Amino acid sequence: MTPAEIADVLEISGQAYTSLLRSLPAQLASWQPAPTEWCVNEVVGHVIEAEKRGFAGRIRTILRESEPKLQSWDQVGVSRSRRDCERHADELLKELESTRRESLALIRALKPEQLDRAGMHPKVARLTVNDLLHEWVHHDGNHLRQAYANVQVYVWPDMGNAQRFSSG
Repeated sequence: MTPAEIADVLEISGQAYTSLLRSLPAQLASWQPAPTEWCVNEVVGHVIEAEKRGFAGRIRTILRESEPKLQSWDQVGVSRSRRDCERHADELLKELESTRRESLALIRALKPEQLDRAGMHPKVARLTVNDLLHEWVHHDGNHLRQAYANVQVYVWPDMGNAQRFSSG
């Protein structure tokens, strides 16, 4: 995929996150399917942090420096410290929309010769801008599915006999 195509996909997935979060009652957005699983608010918070730290953040570092050492980050610890299950969806929406808007501008401004620039990650080794762009699409899709899976689990008990359509 080209950067323009990736930007288009990420723009739509960003809209999907915001549309879903806007549609959910606060009780569902902050509901955790299990004690160690993220609520939808936390999924969105993680997507924001991953974008700032992992995707756009790393791409900016790679563009600014020659073969930089990239930093890993404590995803679970950061998620815990954000306390997103306790936050109002409007706060998360503003943060996501602003972050995604800046990221899309970054992606759309990339030049072909910048795609092969790279940095060294302590866990996965050398990562190019192109690698990060494609992982970003993958990551966004995984967490969008996770958010929708939370909604599915939440509504399951209220489906009554309609559960039989899904369990056969």
